[in-house]
Amino acid sequence: MSNIEIIISSFSTDEQQKFIIFLEKKNKRKDTKNVDLFKLILKGETSTKIICETLYGSLKKDAYYTLKQRLYNSLIDFIAVNKLQGENSTDIQLVKYILVARDFFMHKNYKAAYKILDKAELVAREFQLFTILTEIYHTKIQYAYTIPTININEIIDSFKKNQKNQLLQEELNIVYAKIRQNLKKVNHENGNLLDFQTITSSIFKEHNISINDSMSFKSLYQLITIVSISAFATKDFISVESFLISTYKKLENKKENNKQLFYHIRILYLIANTLFRNKNFEKSIHYLNLMHTYMLLNKKKYYNNFKFNYLLLFALNKNYTNNQSEAIQILENVITKKNIETKTALDVHLSLIMFYFQNNQLKKASQLFSKFYHSDKWYIDKNGIEWTIKKNLIEILLHLELKNIDVFESRLLSFKRKHYTYLKKIQQFRVINFLKLVEVYYKNPKIITTKDFFNKVESSFEFIGAKQEDIFVMSFYAWLKSKMNQQPIFISTLNLIEQIKLE
Repeated sequence: MSNIEIIISSFSTDEQQKFIIFLEKKNKRKDTKNVDLFKLILKGETSTKIICETLYGSLKKDAYYTLKQRLYNSLIDFIAVNKLQGENSTDIQLVKYILVARDFFMHKNYKAAYKILDKAELVAREFQLFTILTEIYHTKIQYAYTIPTININEIIDSFKKNQKNQLLQEELNIVYAKIRQNLKKVNHENGNLLDFQTITSSIFKEHNISINDSMSFKSLYQLITIVSISAFATKDFISVESFLISTYKKLENKKENNKQLFYHIRILYLIANTLFRNKNFEKSIHYLNLMHTYMLLNKKKYYNNFKFNYLLLFALNKNYTNNQSEAIQILENVITKKNIETKTALDVHLSLIMFYFQNNQLKKASQLFSKFYHSDKWYIDKNGIEWTIKKNLIEILLHLELKNIDVFESRLLSFKRKHYTYLKKIQQFRVINFLKLVEVYYKNPKIITTKDFFNKVESSFEFIGAKQEDIFVMSFYAWLKSKMNQQPIFISTLNLIEQIKLE
């Protein structure tokens, strides 16, 4: 999607209406077509030809591109004005209070000045605006001499506590930036991996980060995000689950949680995603329901930001709790929507293909897979090598099931050529061993139910237990298991998940 499409797709229904009013007030001429263009893009129209024909009756590309740039500039102006009237209005109002108080001090209206600063302090504390609190305390200390009854030591103590909170938030921001930077440095194609557990511990120690109840909502959000990044990099979701939930409990009781709604929703998604990865599906759905509740607040202000990720994770949970029909229906509705961010759209398509495959709807899976027409390099750039490998593995199995033998052999050979070097470098031999077993089955299907093949499987994998095993790795293994046990793939998948209860 282009920048303008991404911006428009993020607007709530209320923001859409406000923007149209904003444009109409701004337009000096009646023949300005910016509102019409906005409505076309809002409907998901992306074809330059169709838009030009609709707006001008002919292919006037120059006029269209000029109009599109003006609409983009108007979007920036609208968002800026909206933000000044919305979330940041608190910051601006407090800055006004400080300026007025300082003016009162200059004119020796001391009591009125302190009264204004007291009011500003209460609001700044509630929103944990540490930078503004610094200015408030600085002004209070500077003019403390004007009112003899003021306890300057109390103000100084408050100032020092605020300094610590502000420093912690800044340090966490630095830590967050460093870890994200390290994540960007991972060169998947060359197989250079990073030890995120070591990196995270080292950076936390370097910056003296410790968890306490006085942390701000944003700081706790950044902390949870850092831990989540580490979990996704190491695939160790079990060890971080209790930490994420206990940290959220500290955050949940904070008064300002609804005042920083975006962070709150994002945290709930991270927790729900971690719980899903740990096969704790019911609990994941509980946090998704909480997430949805907060998505509806403030006139659904952030609903569009999160709705597709929410629906995808909800569908995945439903699928693995034996509600596959519902899961398929959810994602079939989602793929018809436009203006979905590329990464999320790819995840939705691949998940639905997996659902179809597990449900033996192979033709539907194949038809949807045909939408993946880009190169592996393109998919690696957009969604990473791990996602690309999963896509290729599903394609190989799909062609084998459909008995497209020539295509199966071609895709298998291509996979070996493109990805085996990388897989060996990261010591991910399980994928290689899995495909070796797929080849054995392909060459001699009858061997799949024999003791000899069972022994091959046992010796080919290091099983770490159903609870620790990655849910998507289990899904691929379930296909192999279904062949060995002569049962449907989805039943085999659910049986593997059931093993968690026995561990």
